[in-house]
Amino acid sequence: MKKLAQIVAFFSVLIVMPTYAGDIETKYAQSCATCHGAGVLGAPKKGDKAAWEPRLKQNTEILLSRVRNGYKNMPAKGLCNDCSDDDYIALIKFMSQ
Repeated sequence: MKKLAQIVAFFSVLIVMPTYAGDIETKYAQSCATCHGAGVLGAPKKGDKAAWEPRLKQNTEILLSRVRNGYKNMPAKGLCNDCSDDDYIALIKFMSQ
């Protein structure tokens, strides 16, 4: 029984572990960079703090809603169909720095 508890604890830690920076960089490269790297159709460019500032002042739920559903020229889910809400938040943070 103790062994089972250790296994459950181990996998519980894996499930709740935060997304690693490398994972976010990969998701950015695969899903976000096409538009946010070049500023396509008004997308705020990665690292453009002035462009991201007014967006970051909105609450997290508004930002997540816009990512999930699409907003203006951005497609729903920002082309990252396997991203979680935590991934989207990490991606926004990554792009806004």
